[in-house]
Amino acid sequence: MQPKLSLIYKKLYRAFGPQHWWPGETPFEVAVGAILTQNTNWGNVEKAIANLRNERKLNAAALHGLPTGRLASLIRPAGYFNIKAKRLKHFVDFLVREYHGSMAKMKKEEVDVIREKLLDVNGIGPETADSIILYALEKPVFVIDAYTKRVLSRHNILDHDSSYDKFQQLFHRNLGKDVQLFNEYHALIVSVAKKHCKTKPICAGCPLEGI
Repeated sequence: MQPKLSLIYKKLYRAFGPQHWWPGETPFEVAVGAILTQNTNWGNVEKAIANLRNERKLNAAALHGLPTGRLASLIRPAGYFNIKAKRLKHFVDFLVREYHGSMAKMKKEEVDVIREKLLDVNGIGPETADSIILYALEKPVFVIDAYTKRVLSRHNILDHDSSYDKFQQLFHRNLGKDVQLFNEYHALIVSVAKKHCKTKPICAGCPLEGI
C-alpha cells in the first residue's frame, strides 16, 4: 500500500504544487478557522475571521470575555453562526482552563493527550480536532475528511464506509508520522477533489486517472 500512497502524493504534488495550508497568522487563528470551516467554504470563514480581527477579538482572552451573542454576529458569514459561536466558546473555555489560553502550552502536550482532551470539548469531532493538532500545533496526525474518503474509495484503497480511524491509520502506518507530508498530502487531496473528484467525477485530465 505504501508505494501506491506515495505515487498518489507525487502525482498530486506534480500537478498542483505546494498548497501553503493552513492559512492563518497565528496558531489560535488556525484553530478558530478549523472550527468555523465546518459545513461551509473557506471564503465564508475568511470573512468571519476578518470580522474578528477588525474587532480585535482574534485571541483567546478577547473571545473568552466576549458574549456569545456578539460572537455569533461577528461570525455570521461562516453560517450556523449561533452553533459555531457556542463551539468557539467551548473551545476557548477549554483553552483557558487547561492551558491558560496559550496554544504554545497546549503544543507541549503529547498528541494522544491533546486529541483526547479536544474530543471531549463540545462541538469538536475527530476532523476538527486533528485539523487543530496538525495545522495549529504542527503535530503529526492525518486529517480525514469527506474528500479523503471519496478520493481513496474511488481508487479502491479503502471502502468509503470505513471508519475515520481506519482511514487515518492507513496513512500513519504507511507513511510514517511526518507533519509536513501530512499537511501537504491532505491539502492536495482537497485540491484534486474540488477540481476533479466531485460528487459527479470529472476524470478527464485528473492527475490520478489510471491509478
